[in-house]
Amino acid sequence: QVQVVESGGGLVQAGGSLRLSCAVSGSIFSLNRVGWYRQAPGKQRELVADIIPAGAINYADFVKGRFTISRDNAKNTFYLQMNSLHPEDTAVYYCNARVRPLTDPLSDNDYWGQGTQVTVST
Repeated sequence: QVQVVESGGGLVQAGGSLRLSCAVSGSIFSLNRVGWYRQAPGKQRELVADIIPAGAINYADFVKGRFTISRDNAKNTFYLQMNSLHPEDTAVYYCNARVRPLTDPLSDNDYWGQGTQVTVST
């Protein structure tokens, strides 16, 4: 089946950088969107950035040019480069892949990774 696996989280000081990776694999007819989300304790999950195959990218306002989403199409891997991190960026970061699976190529389904913890210290 479809798998979404995030990696790259960790502990970093304010002002530092991290690069998150999202690997998408499995029985995929088409991969139509990938989004990075985050969820801080006690808060709702929120969109950070997303990208579609044609290359169009959306960023949340709070990114303010600090984060960059990119992809390696050959690997079906997506990245979130996070620079100038703030303590308020602390959250579990999730990758979401919108996929048309081979088993149901007429409909899109969303698949979530397990999340990777990002902690920014002050």
